[in-house]
Amino acid sequence: MRFLLTVGLLLLTLAFAQDTVDPWPASALLEPATLAGTLRSDHPPLVVSVAFPVLYRGRHILHAVDAGPGSKPEGIEALKKVAAAFPKDADIVLYCGCCPMVKCPNIRPAYRALLEMGFTHIRVLNIPTNMHTDWVARNYPSEAGNSN
Repeated sequence: MRFLLTVGLLLLTLAFAQDTVDPWPASALLEPATLAGTLRSDHPPLVVSVAFPVLYRGRHILHAVDAGPGSKPEGIEALKKVAAAFPKDADIVLYCGCCPMVKCPNIRPAYRALLEMGFTHIRVLNIPTNMHTDWVARNYPSEAGNSN
């Protein structure tokens, strides 16, 4: 019995650890100030929110598209529909901001889904604390609005 409990705890620990392993290279992390500077350029990236809809409706990055939570099958399907309209080399920036990125349930599944679809230029907005602290409170371009 003790052996089974130990094995169960080990498997649970490994499963949790895999959920928080970053599937992207360090070079794919994009700092908020950098993204803020490119949003009003002639060629801004496609910015996709993979957060929960209530967060998107409250305040989101200027011109960001809402794909819904990356931790839910319907969010991944919505992300795939959004992405399908773009070439595989499109400049895509994913973000969530529901919580500290190390704990985020949405960003990693969304990144993996785009990678599996063959996208080659996916970046992840580095939101170490949350969207309010790391974007809105710094007065980076944002807007309130309904999800798509």
